[in-house]
Amino acid sequence: MIEVENVTQKFGPVTALEGLSLQIKRGEAIALVGSSGAGKTTLLRVLSTYMAPTSGKVSIAGHDVVTNSLQVRRLVGYLPEKDAIYPEMRVMEYLSFRARLRGLYGRTRVKRLREMVGRCGLAGLERALIGNLSKGETRRVLLADSLSGEPEVILLDEPTLGLDPMNVERIHSLLSPLHGDRTMLFSTHDMAEAESLGSRILILGRGKRIAFGTPSELREQFGVRTLTEVVKVSATGGTHG
Repeated sequence: MIEVENVTQKFGPVTALEGLSLQIKRGEAIALVGSSGAGKTTLLRVLSTYMAPTSGKVSIAGHDVVTNSLQVRRLVGYLPEKDAIYPEMRVMEYLSFRARLRGLYGRTRVKRLREMVGRCGLAGLERALIGNLSKGETRRVLLADSLSGEPEVILLDEPTLGLDPMNVERIHSLLSPLHGDRTMLFSTHDMAEAESLGSRILILGRGKRIAFGTPSELREQFGVRTLTEVVKVSATGGTHG
């Protein structure tokens, strides 16, 4: 489904990704973990066609993210780390605008947006100004937007960052049923979240692949009991996976 081949991403003298390669099967949920600056956000931006890699090749469902970016965007729903949203728009106005950009019109758009409003816990907020929403409400609007086109691939950059436990639980309950149905990549610093939502975990360090496997495989590989210990050990120069 997703193939990353020897990808390097540079920003001037800074190398954000270095020779990264991996394959992700359809229906997998991959947790991206690593310290700040490890390359998680950069990888998601490359996969979403937000930026082209400096070198290497990335394809999603057989479509190159550089030469066939429009087709890739039809397949992908992307939730950025920072809330890129229009505060002066109302919730349903924003979702409807975004849905039209994805080619949803008429009854199909109305039905789909009503479904997403319900699933994302936005009922009663349809006419609320986005600028007046709480952090958790805004995050759920963006999640509804990223899922509204029924994407085959879902890319989520820190989907629960800065949220209270109730909103974290709401988002987890929304994402969990997608396992096996959609291909999902999400970055997180929460190891419990990585293990509960991820079928496999990709550990990045300074733009390089440190390890990639199921939680149990990683614990066995590094000889530790918890994923938190796996990340700590890998940060000091653990075995590549």
